[in-house]
Amino acid sequence: MKIGVLGFGSWGTGLSILLNELGHEITIYGRNKEYVEKVKKSRVSEKYLKDVEIDKRIFLTNDYEEAIFGKEIIILAVASQSVREVLDSVNQFVDENQLIVNLAKGIEIGSLKTISQIVEEYLPNNSYVVLSGPSHAEEVAKKLPTTLVAASKNMASAQLIQDNFASKFLRIYTNPDVIGVEIGGALKNIIALGAGITDGLGYGDNTKAALMTRGINEIAVLGKAMGASQETFRGLSGIGDLIVTCTSMHSRNRRCGILIGQGKSVDAAIHEIGMVVEGIYTVKSAYDLSMKLGVDAPITKELYRVLYENKDPNDSVIRLMERESKHEMENNHNW
Repeated sequence: MKIGVLGFGSWGTGLSILLNELGHEITIYGRNKEYVEKVKKSRVSEKYLKDVEIDKRIFLTNDYEEAIFGKEIIILAVASQSVREVLDSVNQFVDENQLIVNLAKGIEIGSLKTISQIVEEYLPNNSYVVLSGPSHAEEVAKKLPTTLVAASKNMASAQLIQDNFASKFLRIYTNPDVIGVEIGGALKNIIALGAGITDGLGYGDNTKAALMTRGINEIAVLGKAMGASQETFRGLSGIGDLIVTCTSMHSRNRRCGILIGQGKSVDAAIHEIGMVVEGIYTVKSAYDLSMKLGVDAPITKELYRVLYENKDPNDSVIRLMERESKHEMENNHNW
């Protein structure tokens, strides 16, 4: 198939490498023209995937129209807070018969919309699939076995992605619960930030296990309030993505959290990571969303205090530990 990938970061590039090996015709759009030209010559993305060669069959461009025209599938591989800006720029080039596949994991600050809701504003007649799950780009590009979930309201579209993207290195499941898959993928970054902070503070495995367990419950409760299926959070975009993001040093969110826990400022930590840390933004949008929906989200609330109110993370841990005692299954008996 002819596929246009909007975004030259690690995940868009890693997936493109895999799809190219399946025989698909891949064009990647990169915003930085100078960097695109550099990689065209070297065939290595030094900033994102320096250990993996980009096959010469993968076409690189700095022109939106070139990346979109004549393609059957358009993949959004940009940061969640940039999706609206990108759609505003490419809307004029997109045909309503093109399938939109989103890789971004986040909730827009301000509007509090998921990516599918933003895409629907601009491209209401296009089929939409969110592709999510535990998938570090570094491992995907090296063809290490990975499983993902393709979610769409149009199951034929989800199955098309399943049939055409799957390989012996990549297994794909389908799911009709778009909101659930998006919420799981976005909010796990919040918990990963928290897991990193506990590492940076010097806490142990007990603490991280508790944070992850109560974290998936918090994700599911907020997801339920948004109309998601609770079953989704038991799957790849829920507990699966949570595990990999909270435990791996490939995770930008966890690494950023470690730096914050060690005493660095949020800005200094982001600068040291050198790439977009989605969880920083998702903490704000998820906090605002929980307040709007009247959902109790204690972990998100404490991380908001640490990141946006400059509170001591040690005090946040104490506040979480000293909350009123409750039944373990309270608020999550449906999942």
